[in-house]
Amino acid sequence: MKTWIQCSLAAAAASLAMTAGAQEVTLKFHHIWNTQAMASQRVITPWCDKVAAESNNRLKCQIFPAMSLGGTPPQLVDQVRDGVTDLTITLPGYTAGRFPMMEVFELPFMTRSAESGAQAAWDYLQKHALKEFPGTKILAVWVHDQGYVHTRERPVRTLADFKGLKMRAPTRQTNKLLTKLGASPVGMPLPAIPEAVNKGVIDGFLLPWEVMPSLRLQEMVKFHSETDPAKPALYSAVFIFGMNQAKYDSLPADLKAVVDRNSGMALSKQIGQIWDDSKAAGRKAAVDRGNTFYTVPASELENWIAASASLYDEWVADIDKRGASGKALLQDARDLLEKYGGK
Repeated sequence: MKTWIQCSLAAAAASLAMTAGAQEVTLKFHHIWNTQAMASQRVITPWCDKVAAESNNRLKCQIFPAMSLGGTPPQLVDQVRDGVTDLTITLPGYTAGRFPMMEVFELPFMTRSAESGAQAAWDYLQKHALKEFPGTKILAVWVHDQGYVHTRERPVRTLADFKGLKMRAPTRQTNKLLTKLGASPVGMPLPAIPEAVNKGVIDGFLLPWEVMPSLRLQEMVKFHSETDPAKPALYSAVFIFGMNQAKYDSLPADLKAVVDRNSGMALSKQIGQIWDDSKAAGRKAAVDRGNTFYTVPASELENWIAASASLYDEWVADIDKRGASGKALLQDARDLLEKYGGK
């Protein structure tokens, strides 16, 4: 009898192990972009396809584009933390002041490329900022490529041209930048831009090229002011690819391994490269429409740099008030950018 019981228990345990090993998981993936956007087509869908293939279709995504699961873009960080969604890509800067450590990469004239910025941001996150994302497993972090100035009625060629313009920017630091440059900042997430331009709520916006065609923004503005590539980017914004920590923890070991293989520094760098490579296609749509382009020379950018220089001191002071050394963190971010060839 004892032997039979032992065999039965062993068989039951083996059956449970096989069931656990064959567990199928569908991850809800909620994000801001429509299905035509570069991020949808070159980052989100390929990532989901890859983890599905590597897990023999046991780990799948159910994608909810363009905020179709509900809520607003600033709520995405809480949705993934609270388990409303399992995966998200969003901008921490949409919730002003909540993620101050990572804002260092959103200061003006910091980054030179998305690839180098992504690598620096990943290292910096591991060292200094994971505590800003409780309940969330960060799979990747990056910045976008160079952000430029796009306007409806008149071009921006000099610092004085910003005066009187109502301009959109995505984050607290870029809104502060616009104020320093003389514009009136209007903060709003990406999906709100088309309506704001059409209704005259804003005269223009700061954006990299990659996202403009998916929203047909090149049809809503006439002028594009790019900055001399000899200088760092006018601005950039930080993105995170986050997963609900409890959902990750609930996965069997082999599915955790699939997620682990498709996250981290390598994924961050890869996404940065994708953003860098997206510039030409995004810009072409504006060229084909016959819009007007202007490159702000390095000599004029020195005026913009001087006008916005105090933002560094303000960020350092803010971090100091939070109990960390802002000066040391700023220096570490700069050192990491230099390490990866972005400074």
